[in-house]
Amino acid sequence: MGKIATKYVAMNPRRCVACWECVEKCPKHVIGKVGSLWHKHVAFKDAEACIGCNKCVKTCSHGVFFKPDEAPLSALPDFVHRKASFMTKWMLPLAFVVSAVSGIGLHIAGHGSNHEVWHNWAVVHVLSSLLWLISVACHIKRHGRWYKTIATKGIGKKSRITLFLSVVLLIVAVTGVVMIVCVDGANSTIGLWHYKLGLLLIVLSLIHVVRRKRIG
Repeated sequence: MGKIATKYVAMNPRRCVACWECVEKCPKHVIGKVGSLWHKHVAFKDAEACIGCNKCVKTCSHGVFFKPDEAPLSALPDFVHRKASFMTKWMLPLAFVVSAVSGIGLHIAGHGSNHEVWHNWAVVHVLSSLLWLISVACHIKRHGRWYKTIATKGIGKKSRITLFLSVVLLIVAVTGVVMIVCVDGANSTIGLWHYKLGLLLIVLSLIHVVRRKRIG
């Protein structure tokens, strides 16, 4: 797992957005990458090798690193950080699976004759999708700098898959809201588009996870 402090520097990994700039800047390779499939962060993999150059402190704009005797309030564990960590590590993948399965089940039920089955799938899909969107919002918030950089400097070398995924996610969310508010019943035109884009969203999400896993 690694440590969260050396003789010269401490860190709050909950603030890490996994940009890995500090890993590249560290001259002694003190900092390493750790984390789960859906959430990654840094840790001191070789704390004894730290020479106190403070390049990590200067490089990170998210306040992950600080001197042990100058710990900011934001570096202290609190309910907000724990909640965000729970949403990205556990709720995001769980809600994703339930939303995907229920979406496919809802589409299949829409071609059947049992309205009650269709209705039950619809309830599960709406609730799980709402939880997934909340989890995604927490995940995007942690990586807000990624989107700000694109807005100011363009896509550059950043992942086009992630950008495409974000656009598709927005369209799927909008069409989902439109159906809840304006559409009554199954087999609508917008519902079919929502389903097809949802399948594309599933594929892009899986590609995103695999790519992040390889990078990490």
